[in-house]
Amino acid sequence: MNDPKQTLALLYQNMAQVVFGKKEALTLSLITLLGRGHLLIEDVPGVGKTSLARSIAQSIGGDFKRLQCTPDLMPSDVTGSSIFDQRSHNFEFIPGPVFTNILLADEINRAPPRAQSSLLECMAENQVSVDGKTHKLSAVFIVIATQNPLEYQGTYALPEAQLDRFFMRIRMGYPDTEAELKMVASQHHGHPLDKLHPVITLEELAALQNAVENVRVSDEVAGYALGLVQATRSHPNLSLGASPRATLALLRAAQALALMQGGEFITPQHIKQIALPVLSHRIIPRSGSQTAQAAETVVNEVLASVTVPV
Repeated sequence: MNDPKQTLALLYQNMAQVVFGKKEALTLSLITLLGRGHLLIEDVPGVGKTSLARSIAQSIGGDFKRLQCTPDLMPSDVTGSSIFDQRSHNFEFIPGPVFTNILLADEINRAPPRAQSSLLECMAENQVSVDGKTHKLSAVFIVIATQNPLEYQGTYALPEAQLDRFFMRIRMGYPDTEAELKMVASQHHGHPLDKLHPVITLEELAALQNAVENVRVSDEVAGYALGLVQATRSHPNLSLGASPRATLALLRAAQALALMQGGEFITPQHIKQIALPVLSHRIIPRSGSQTAQAAETVVNEVLASVTVPV
C-alpha cells in the first residue's frame, strides 16, 4: 500500500466524483470509516445521503445493502431468521441485510423501537444473536443511517443508547450553485455511480484502520479530550452528558484525522476539529429540546471553556 495520506486522498477524490461540493461530509465519513464507526446523516431528502453511502462501498470494493426502514419493519428483517428446511429437517439461518460491509439504514427513525434495537448488538459488538446462536459480521462493517429532521409523523426518535453507538452525526446541506451545476452535468448520460470503480481493497482498508490505532496520543491530549467530555456531564444546560464511549470516539476520530493529514500524533486542534460531529448527538439539553442546534451550542461552549494544553 502507498503512503496512507496519498491512499486516503485517492479515496476522497474517487468519492468526490459522485458527491459534489461536500468536502466536510466526505472527510467526516472517511474518518468514521477509518475509526471503525457508524455514521448518522441527518438532513432533508435529496441532498445525496444515499449517494454518499454507495460511493463509500464502491470505492472500497465492498458489499452494499440497503434497508428501507418502515413502521412495519421486524427485527428478523434486519438480522435474519431461521427457516425450517423440510429436506434436512433442520432449521437453516437465512442472513439478513446486516451481513454486508456497508449497510444503509434509510430513514432509520421510521423503524419501530423493536427493529431499531436489533441494530444495537450489530453496531456495538459486530455480531448478531438469533435463536440463541451468535453470528459474526464482516470485519469491515459500517452502518450509515439517514433520517429526515423535518418529518415527525410516523417516526420513532432514536433512543440515547442507539445514538451513542453512532461514531458521528453529520449533515450534508444543500450544494452551492457551482456544485449543483456539476451534479446536473454529471447525470446527462447516466449516474456517476455507474462508472465508479474501487481504488482500494477491503484488506487495504483494514491496514489503514490498523494504522489509525498506531497514531500516537499523548497523556496531555488524552486528558484534554476527557476534560471536554466531563465538562458536558456537569454543564448546567444539559440533562445528559457524553458517555465514556464518546471519549474513545473523540480520540479515535482525532487519530484518523491526523492520519489523513499525514501526522504521526494527534494535537488539541485535531480534537477541536471533530468535537461537534462526535459529541453533539450524544448529549441532551435540559430544556428537553432535541434540536441539533441546541446541542451544538453547548458543545461550542464547552470547547470555549476547557483549557487547551500547550
